[in-house]
Amino acid sequence: MIRFLQKDSKAIKVVFWLIIGIACVTMVVTLVPGILSDQASTASNVYASVRPAGLLGRYFAFGSARDITNQEVTQVAGRIAQQRHYPEQAVPFLMPQAAQALIQREILLEQADKLGLKVTANDIRHELRDGPWAIYFFPKGQFIGQDRYADFVDQQLHMSTANFEKQIGTELEITRLEALITGGVFVSDKDATENYRRDNTKVKFDYAVLNGEDLRKQINPSDADLQKFFKQNAARYKEAIPEARKISYIAFTPDQVPGGTPQITDQQARQYYQQHLKDYQVADQVKVRHILISVPKGADAKTDAAAKAKAEDVLKQLRAGGDWTALAKKYSDDPGSKNSGGELGMLQHGVTVPEFDKAAFSLNPGQISDPVKTQFGYHVIQTEEKQTAHTKSFDEVRGVILATMVRDKEAQAAQAFAASLATEAQKTSLAKTAAAHHLQVVTTDYLAQGAIAPGLADSSKLMTDAFTAKKDGPPAVASTGEGYAVFQVADIHAAHAPTFDEYKSHLVDDFRDQQLPQLLAAKTNALAAQVKQTGNLAAAAKSVGATVKTQDFVGRDGQIPDLGQLGQMAPQVFNLNDGQVSNAINTGRNGIVIKLTGKQEPDAAQIAKNLPQAREQMAGQRREEVFAVYVTNITQEFEKSGRVRMNKKAQQSPMIPG
Repeated sequence: MIRFLQKDSKAIKVVFWLIIGIACVTMVVTLVPGILSDQASTASNVYASVRPAGLLGRYFAFGSARDITNQEVTQVAGRIAQQRHYPEQAVPFLMPQAAQALIQREILLEQADKLGLKVTANDIRHELRDGPWAIYFFPKGQFIGQDRYADFVDQQLHMSTANFEKQIGTELEITRLEALITGGVFVSDKDATENYRRDNTKVKFDYAVLNGEDLRKQINPSDADLQKFFKQNAARYKEAIPEARKISYIAFTPDQVPGGTPQITDQQARQYYQQHLKDYQVADQVKVRHILISVPKGADAKTDAAAKAKAEDVLKQLRAGGDWTALAKKYSDDPGSKNSGGELGMLQHGVTVPEFDKAAFSLNPGQISDPVKTQFGYHVIQTEEKQTAHTKSFDEVRGVILATMVRDKEAQAAQAFAASLATEAQKTSLAKTAAAHHLQVVTTDYLAQGAIAPGLADSSKLMTDAFTAKKDGPPAVASTGEGYAVFQVADIHAAHAPTFDEYKSHLVDDFRDQQLPQLLAAKTNALAAQVKQTGNLAAAAKSVGATVKTQDFVGRDGQIPDLGQLGQMAPQVFNLNDGQVSNAINTGRNGIVIKLTGKQEPDAAQIAKNLPQAREQMAGQRREEVFAVYVTNITQEFEKSGRVRMNKKAQQSPMIPG
């Protein structure tokens, strides 16, 4: 339900990411060749710098060089990883992309300043008052106050107001530069009309599908064919059997660590509480339930009035003693909460849209609101419980603190025990160390990289580290999910070529993969030719074992089974007339032939009605293209003139997300 009520594209975090995205000029512009030069910056904390113009600026950075710090690059790489749902380990690999975005940002700011587009403090104030942030900082045109403003930026955006306003200024400045560069973009009525007609034409058709997987099964090579294929592709199979390693390790769990369960005194727990007071702060919260009568976007006044009247009727029933659960199930248009009596649980400030938030927090427990209008419709809201902001007492969190401290001390003891075992094993051996501590040595079979080591809850870290260790190297430590392992690489089998017999089943698959594209193309071409000659799609499909399907009217963005998005995979279909047949369409997995059975184009009235919007949409696309070309060109100019300098040491140093 919370997702249903959360803010739309202007929501706090979405807007924030938009600002960051614009400020970084987009992370879709590819890395300009040569920008990562070998010339190193002298400052150890500087990842890259953009130098001023001229010889003095190029070689001595006279003037104001724009430095990009290691921390900035790491933070942006971390944001990219979060947006794409990548693991934290991906951050170092995203560093060049993050650096590129930041370099382009500084180059564009340099150009904006040069053209006199610098943003003032007054410009930033206007943006906060009149731009997308106004709903948060200037509700109903009134400033919320400096303290609430600072708290909002700190708690919601996790930055200082100075940094936040700097980001706003960066966005404004680059937006002004983009407007200047793309100001001459023009779209004629003719171009907009043709583009609108193209994008809104729909077609319906019958189509025959040759299933690639079915064809693949028909490819049955002889042993002679496979022997020949194996010899011809000897280089491909040179290391087909991957490297494998035999690993010996001692593993232990926390209950095997000497010393038993750590004891925590009351004084230690209280000291921990004082050091972590912020963790025990509880924000203002309300427990609410609601019934939503939705109003479609763009609805007319009559529809809006009907929804409001329905909400008022529901309110009347509730105040007369009506059952919330029954009325929510009967009337509410919120699919996430209607079957649970409209319950939303405990909510903090800022989680829901502003109108809902204001109403929920203004009610006392048990009170029911008049219908509240939001972008979703009309809500009848009841606040069931209210908690004011406070810090939990020590007694409330004592149990949690003790458990946390015990867990932390157990982890520290386990790490120390693992390190001592590794040191001892280096002096004696794994076997003697295991015997001395009543543990066991496990020696695996030969395991390939990524395999699972037996007897461990999580062997991924051990296997990763083992494939970077040397044979008979010093004992090393790896976490196992429920403890630690001390290990050594006992032996290594290098990657090598297989014999024909041991790899025959793989060869059959590889042979089929190689032959399928040619076979699929030949059969699909033959099918297309036969349909064009006879006009009979069904008969031609039957002769080659294809399946015939029917598709009702669909546009370019329509997803077609066995084909994908029509406008991408078969744009030529929109140029056909009724009864005409497409050329062979090869998706890589399937072969398809289409016979058009109908076509709908927008009429003159539709085009005239939508022409302004179509023109602006097309102009927006062209502006993006023009600015992207500008960004690439100006970046290349800066690089060629030596005004972009990279710190070579910083590029080679491992980065940890900040």
